[in-house]
Amino acid sequence: MNIKRNDNVMVMAGKDKGKTGKVLQVFNDSERISIEGVNLLIKHLRARKSGEKGQRVEFPAPLNVSNVMLICPKCGKPTRVGHRKIEGSAERKGTKVRICRKCDANID
Repeated sequence: MNIKRNDNVMVMAGKDKGKTGKVLQVFNDSERISIEGVNLLIKHLRARKSGEKGQRVEFPAPLNVSNVMLICPKCGKPTRVGHRKIEGSAERKGTKVRICRKCDANID
């Protein structure tokens, strides 16, 4: 998957189209991600003991990775993600890194 935890992404489709946020969780098996402040749902919790009140818990529900685009840290635009192997330094030689398709900058 091209998107990792703590990346900034923009939602491209759905009810929250145009919103941006930080990735909180990545679910690789179902190709879904949870984004801070996006796709918020409310879950009602019943009171456990008598005399206690129930609660409404608001949480960001996961949405499909295909509905978001990564925001490049350098140019600040939503972009597709490419991959490239590093040729330069000895310690990171041959390492695969993510790159921005618009400004050709390294994301990792």
